[in-house]
Amino acid sequence: MPIYAYKCSACGHARDVLQKMSDPLLTVCPQCGAETFTKQVTAAGFQLKGSGWYATDFRGGAAPASAVGTSADKPAGGSADAGAAAPVPAPTASPAPAASASSTKAD
Repeated sequence: MPIYAYKCSACGHARDVLQKMSDPLLTVCPQCGAETFTKQVTAAGFQLKGSGWYATDFRGGAAPASAVGTSADKPAGGSADAGAAAPVPAPTASPAPAASASSTKAD
């Protein structure tokens, strides 16, 4: 449930109230009884940080977060599949160099 800030314009009494969004607004000040108790506009209690919410953010880490959402990932033109990201091929591992038998020769 959200917390709303109310303030009385008659006496200046301020109060934070835990209310459902469907609850009616409070109008009567609990301090002085005047009907000048109004809801205040306040800042949000959370911040959105990071690269954002994209469909590719939770696909097992195939692409680094810095590459997600760049203009190079978006297809040109207005195709119907414009929101889907192209699959990224898995990196291939190069074979390890084999040890030569002459370098491990014992005396």
